[in-house]
Amino acid sequence: MTTPAGSGRGFGSVSWWGLSPALDLQAESPPVDPDSQADTVHRTPELDVLLLGSVDGRHLLRTLSRAKLWPRRRFNFFVLENNLEAVARHMLIFSLALEEPEKMGLQERSETFLEVWGNALLRPPVAAFVRAQADLLAHLVPEPDRLEEQLPWLSLRALKFRERDALEAVFRFWAGCEKGPEAFPMNRLWDSRLRHYLGSRYDARRGVSDWDLRMKLHDRGAQVIHPQEFRRWRDTGVAFELRDSSAYHVPNRTLASGRLLSYRGERVAARGYWGDIATGPFVAFGIEADDESLLRTSNGQPVKTAGEITQHNVTELLREVAAWGRARATRGDPEEQQHAEGSPEPGTAAAPTPESFTIHFLPLNSAQTLHHKSCYNGRFQLLYVACGMVHLLIPELGACVAPGGNLIVELARYLVDLRQEQLQGFNTRVGELAQAAGFAPQTGARPSEIFARFCKSQESALGNTVPAVEPGTPPLDVLAQPLEASSPALEGLTQPLQGGTPHCEPCQLPSEAPGTLWLTRGWGVSSPGPGQHPDGSSKASCVHPSVCPSIFPVLCPSPGLGEKGPGVVDRGSQKPDSWVSKWTRDGFLSVID
Repeated sequence: MTTPAGSGRGFGSVSWWGLSPALDLQAESPPVDPDSQADTVHRTPELDVLLLGSVDGRHLLRTLSRAKLWPRRRFNFFVLENNLEAVARHMLIFSLALEEPEKMGLQERSETFLEVWGNALLRPPVAAFVRAQADLLAHLVPEPDRLEEQLPWLSLRALKFRERDALEAVFRFWAGCEKGPEAFPMNRLWDSRLRHYLGSRYDARRGVSDWDLRMKLHDRGAQVIHPQEFRRWRDTGVAFELRDSSAYHVPNRTLASGRLLSYRGERVAARGYWGDIATGPFVAFGIEADDESLLRTSNGQPVKTAGEITQHNVTELLREVAAWGRARATRGDPEEQQHAEGSPEPGTAAAPTPESFTIHFLPLNSAQTLHHKSCYNGRFQLLYVACGMVHLLIPELGACVAPGGNLIVELARYLVDLRQEQLQGFNTRVGELAQAAGFAPQTGARPSEIFARFCKSQESALGNTVPAVEPGTPPLDVLAQPLEASSPALEGLTQPLQGGTPHCEPCQLPSEAPGTLWLTRGWGVSSPGPGQHPDGSSKASCVHPSVCPSIFPVLCPSPGLGEKGPGVVDRGSQKPDSWVSKWTRDGFLSVID
């Protein structure tokens, strides 16, 4: 429910980008043990990393781009997310990063990456690329052999069959199985989310964004974020404007996600935008740089904006990762090439190959059960936990880390909704959870206000217990929502609406997940105008559950009808019989007035 001051939850329930700079995971992992047994297939030492909530793959790309600085090592990245849309974005981003240079140049790849990753609206050429790539991935997901042949760096074998089916449905939606701009009206979704977040401060949103930027983000170390680019993102969702502003008008469907909402006492699925609207995608690549000249100031002002730094960093990152694409074309075995060219001296860098890494996606709700499988128990040398997944840092998860392994926890420093005392409380709670999971602070670790670093104790962590993080424990209630609260149950998403004529009571958003329901123009229902009834009132539209079996929309009055916030209608202002619900002959659920 919206309060006069707004919901105060701009973080959202789904993360699309990280709230910390990209890390080189090899630099954060323990050194290679010379006595350890190397991989029997590739005859090289392995690094097994488990990442919870990495969401955008920035740490993986950073690690791969800097692999040449380290001795040869094979990477096994195990990624666990709380929603399948994040898994799909991982696959799309990596397929873009590993695209053949002959098919897409470096600058085009960099610009496409930035727009798909951080913009709510896309240019038509970028939207066409997303549709084509999503169509390809939708055909590869159901065919494991073909997937392994074309994308040897990807493994979906750990996913359940129903999760693979839902993942395919996500790609089908991205590919445009639901036509028309109303399939995902991002402009209205963003504005409704912003209205709900700000409440009565909406008319002063320019002042609110300036306050959040200068008094919070700048004070916490993100001085390079320019007020103009931050304000533009807050208003429109476009963070990286690489062309004229009029070129960005196609909704970015990769930012759509599904949720289960309460509808007449039942849980029904809806699609909308429930991501970040407070901090923005500037932190991941835009506030740090290897080239220190990008961070210099003149007359107390940064000479480069966060958008310019992000574009430079992403371009250099993709330049390094392009080695994987060239090596993939040759399909050469790195060990045979090494013997053919002569054995290099110990410690010299080796060029990475497609066989140098594999990304394994784990089932959504598997964090508590990984230790039951012998292949995961005590396997990982490094565990990374995002700030939105801290509630999963439990002793059972700690059992998956090898003795002497490291733990990296992302802190909530750049979450603008948290006050300083809440940040301190969050940091304290992270230390308690890490200690209960069998970790101790790293000795000699460089101090950081962005990451907390720990090392696995030699004794087992399963003997220690700690109460689970309750949803009401501040400030973790804002960050670490349980998976069932932040991710719709898959069974509910894959089932069509049942029954013939459901009661047509306006949907209300649960208080813990302020979001926006969206409407689409209905097929088979005549309409005198776009969303208008002959009497001038708003007309909710109809949807077909079979169009996208994974996540389909449920109808709700359009924002602005009531006084309870977006998607919520004041029942007192509506006549009891003013809403009629029916199934059309094509199977669409329609709600009209």
